[in-house]
Amino acid sequence: MREIAVFRHNLFRISEPFITQQAQQLRRHKPLYLGRLRYGAPPAGAASLALEDLGPGWPLPRIAWQMLTRNPGPYQRLLGDRRPSLIHAHFGIEGVYALPLAQRLKVPLVTTFHGFDATLSTAALLASPAWANYPLFRHRLARSGDLFLCASSFVRERVLAMGFPAARTHVHYIGVDCEAIRPRAPDEETPTILHVARLVEVKGAQYLVRALAALPARHANARLVIIGDGPLRRSLETLAGALGVGERVRFLGALPHAQVLAWMRRAAMLALPSVRTRTGRVEGLGMVLLEAAATGVPAVGSRIGGIPEGIVDGETGFLAPERDAAALAGRMADLLDDRALRLGMGAAARAHVERRFDIRRQTETLEDLYDVVLSSRG
Repeated sequence: MREIAVFRHNLFRISEPFITQQAQQLRRHKPLYLGRLRYGAPPAGAASLALEDLGPGWPLPRIAWQMLTRNPGPYQRLLGDRRPSLIHAHFGIEGVYALPLAQRLKVPLVTTFHGFDATLSTAALLASPAWANYPLFRHRLARSGDLFLCASSFVRERVLAMGFPAARTHVHYIGVDCEAIRPRAPDEETPTILHVARLVEVKGAQYLVRALAALPARHANARLVIIGDGPLRRSLETLAGALGVGERVRFLGALPHAQVLAWMRRAAMLALPSVRTRTGRVEGLGMVLLEAAATGVPAVGSRIGGIPEGIVDGETGFLAPERDAAALAGRMADLLDDRALRLGMGAAARAHVERRFDIRRQTETLEDLYDVVLSSRG
């Protein structure tokens, strides 16, 4: 089998299971995870290489130098005699850094754009040392990259607006494992509103807390469970207390993926009230929407970015205007009021992901795309 280098600077983050979920579904190609640092363990039996493996002098100063220069030499030393047939970079920033390595190795480069890499303003990117090279060298990636995959149609529109070639830029949903995630039984449901996200502005959690406080008194037993961590956690806890719903909101922090899925089985709904941030960042799709749908759980979300590709309004859940806590509360109340509606939307959501987002079918398509790229290179 041909070896594919799956390139992500920060490997195995707990918030990014979709990268390994896709790579582990490869059947005609073998993944080799390649990056700077590991933030978790690789999948069982999977091979991974990180710059931190080069020795005790590498972790900070030399990695910082590599970040500045985009020099592919350290990755070549890391690979040794290994020669991947293709590099698949996740996020446009990684694509910019993987390009010199792909050119040095004379192998194709595939880049997947997920969201912030297609929406965050140039000023915000330049303000971050970790991201500053991206807007500076993005045009080179657009010119020389072999294939650009986008996590949603919305993301593709934004990538094309940045100047990437339409002929080499395609929508490719990563998808979810519809065999591993089975629909839950109706009696597993509890009056839980579930939010799974990093606690940053783009996820809109403050509007969800406000919506909980705005629910009619008949839903006083509804609870909000927030899985994820981030810089806004303390302010969200303070807000919940100020609105009188502190005892109805549970902040569980970041949890392993299996525990997230277990909480989904208990949820009456999943909520993703994302917003457009001051820096232009917008939700690319929201993989958690697809996982909830696979579980048979309806969702409420903002009508923004790629979310409408994951929620069919009025069929698999409801959409509401961004930053509108009252409208969000109304849609949450509609679901809480009607068990038959929740169950029907949950079943429709499951059918929707089976049709459009099954990871096995999506990964078969990905491997076909790999083959086309490799064949075009001879």
